[in-house]
Amino acid sequence: MKIVVLAGGISTERDVSLVTGTMIYHAVRKKGHEAILLDVYLGYEGDVCNIFAMDRDWSENFGRITECNPDIAAVKAQRRGNPDCVIGPKVIEICAQADIVFLALHGQNGEDGKIQAMFDLLDIRYTGTDYLSSALAMDKAITKELFHKYKIPTPKAITICKNEQQLIDTWNIFPCIVKVNCGGSSVGVYRADDREQLDAALEKAYELEDRVLIEQYIDGREFSIGVIDGKALPLIEIAPKVGFYDYKNKYQAGTTVETCPAELDANVARAMQSCAETVYRALRLKTYARMDFRMDDEYKFYCLEANTLPGMTPTSLLPQEAAAVGMSFEDLCQRIIDSSLEKYK
Repeated sequence: MKIVVLAGGISTERDVSLVTGTMIYHAVRKKGHEAILLDVYLGYEGDVCNIFAMDRDWSENFGRITECNPDIAAVKAQRRGNPDCVIGPKVIEICAQADIVFLALHGQNGEDGKIQAMFDLLDIRYTGTDYLSSALAMDKAITKELFHKYKIPTPKAITICKNEQQLIDTWNIFPCIVKVNCGGSSVGVYRADDREQLDAALEKAYELEDRVLIEQYIDGREFSIGVIDGKALPLIEIAPKVGFYDYKNKYQAGTTVETCPAELDANVARAMQSCAETVYRALRLKTYARMDFRMDDEYKFYCLEANTLPGMTPTSLLPQEAAAVGMSFEDLCQRIIDSSLEKYK
């Protein structure tokens, strides 16, 4: 098949997306597919006729994940034409030639349903869930509302916007977590142990987004569960060596101990897997996703959120979970492609 792996963009998760895309690109080529790795924002300036027949390594100029967020202003400076347009030169023309587009995007303008909706209108097939479920899962406030409706255990939280000091003053649960409403990869996530730290965390979060969540911090263990076609994979436990599971601990090798399958009572593990499958249904997800959980000392677990385009980097969780059931990275990518094509039948 002809496959475009679409990555990059201008969200705060740009670097993660580029590495995810590079991994997927090499995997689908190993499976014998004709593949192109394309930055959705920078696009391609050359001739697109017979582009799949070109003999080149499309990943040679793609970078790696650093400890810091990407410099989006520097990325925009590379763009020819309108820097405010999310879609780069000839991206649509190239994607239209593909049998399917493998979405390796993360964050806004990639994981929030906008790209998916555009592709639906243009009759371009893509991997992963559809535009509606993408939008639902990306908005943490809406996700919380659906969790409550379907009685999915989740930490207490409030959603606030700038200048809502009266609402902030009602919050009295510490420690707590401040997170931007539509972020990912732990970008814009801060822990606050008291009111002073809460005010400082809110100030930093508002630099990224106007709407944020204040959420109860669950002291205990952290887990993640991938779900493919509605069926949960084995649990993986995440234990950062220092601090919490922030951007650095997620993507810098050696900073976190990850155990899969997690060492956990079988009944508790099955209950958490069942909860992940319920989340999958509640958010109307399709193909695949990954759910994040925390569990306290009394074995009570809480779902934090769902990721509709989970990372596929060398340190990512979903590939490790798939490996625990004997599925290689290349086979996982092929499974996602095959499952995604089913939704078009």
